[in-house]
Order: sequence, then structure tokens, then C-alpha cells
Amino acid sequence: MNSRHRDITIVENGQERSASMVFIGEEPLSIRVQGSPYAVVMRTPGEEKAHVAGFCLGEGIVDNPGDITNIAFCDGEDTNVVTVTLTATRRTQIADHLDRRTYISQTSCGICGKSIVDDLVQALSPVADGEPLNGKGALDRLLSLGDYQPLRDKTRAAHAAAIYDHAFNQLSVAEDVGRHNALDKAIGCLFVDGRLPRARLLTLSSRISYELVQKTARARIPVILAISRPTALAVELATALNITLASLGKGDSLMVYCNPQHLVWPR
Repeated sequence: MNSRHRDITIVENGQERSASMVFIGEEPLSIRVQGSPYAVVMRTPGEEKAHVAGFCLGEGIVDNPGDITNIAFCDGEDTNVVTVTLTATRRTQIADHLDRRTYISQTSCGICGKSIVDDLVQALSPVADGEPLNGKGALDRLLSLGDYQPLRDKTRAAHAAAIYDHAFNQLSVAEDVGRHNALDKAIGCLFVDGRLPRARLLTLSSRISYELVQKTARARIPVILAISRPTALAVELATALNITLASLGKGDSLMVYCNPQHLVWPR
């Protein structure tokens, strides 16, 4: 259930009154790979298989849809546990990764920014230059992101990620209580359908952290536009990976932080 109603009390000018409010759902999702626990994330229920597929791509567990033989719920009625089965070839390729001996945790502490960027750039390849996007069209898609956030309208607590092709056709959109989860869901549904190579623009409702840049690089999307600003580490990583990073400025302007060549502004 991605949302639920609860009764609340509103106090205004010292007076109490009862009201009903819609709250966004949040439940744990246990991700298992080859039958073994890999990660537990807190997310808004829904689109679990796409979520897990996008998560696995972002984490380097898979490179192609063909690396996965099955994504399934461990119990038909329990959507909070999903297991991923890989091909024998892929299991051999990432054996160390699954043991987490060489894995950089998304939530680890005590690792300096330079170490993160150096390690991730070695593990990821920069996104290739291609035909640039019309900057105004990209900005318009960012400004319209709220039109595709029904869960936010109900709860005021949901993040969103929307992905577009070069002609600004919307390929996918997802909402979740977590910004990482929303991106995993939006990427995952394209990944399993074989449509991810068409992706050229990502719009986000949240600030841009280095983890979101990492996931975007794995999906080979060259442009990220967000409502909120990036962290310094996100800009550093995006610069190294040839990804355009930009966020909304004053008066519907766009602040471009790195690699502006992926956007053009026709006169």
C-alpha cells in the first residue's frame, strides 16, 4: 500500500480540531541475490521487480537484462522480499562483488570523497558524447515533473524520477519515499524492457547526491536535471563521468554545474 489515511489533530490559534491525512507508505524491501541476503532498503511499496532490477544495475550486480534469469517474490503474497537469480556466467564474473569484499557501500561512512570518486571512476566508464539535447525542452520537462507526481499531491512526501528520450518522449516515471528508490524504479522498468538505451534525460525532484550520479552513469544517461542542487561530490563525480548536472535556479533559470556540451540553446 503506497499510502494510508490516519486521523490527526490540528491545533490552530489554541483551538483543536480533528482531520484526516494521507501518509506515504514506507516498508522494508529485502533484496536477495542467489538466495542470499544482499540489501534491505526502505521504500514505498509498488513496482518491486522494476525497483530491484534498477538497483542491481546501479550496484553493478548486472550489466545487461540477459544477466538475470529470474526476479521473483520469495512468497507470492509477500512483496517485501524479492530474490534475483543470475546466470552462471554472471555469478562467476561478480563472485567477489557478491561477497562484498570489493563493494563500496552506498551508505558507508569513513570513506573520503576522493576515494569514492577514484574508485567509482575506475569501476564506471564516462558517458559518451552524443547529439546534444535542446536545453529549453529539457528545462520544460523538469518544470513539468510535478504533473507526474500523484503520490506527492496526496502525501507531500514523495520523490520522483522521470526519464526521457532525445525527443523528450517520456519513457518512465516513478515515485517513492526515497529518491534512490524512485530512480531505481524508473531505470529498472526500462532496463528489463530493453528500452534503457533510448534514455537521454533524467529529471529528479530531489537534491543530487553522488549515489544518484553513480546510478545514472550505470544507465548511460548523459543529462541530469533536478529541482534541488547537487552536493560537491556529485559534481566532482559527474564531471569525471562526462554527465551534465544542472538544477533549477531563480525565475525558472537553469544552473549548469558541469559538462554543458550535452545541452544546446537555440536562439
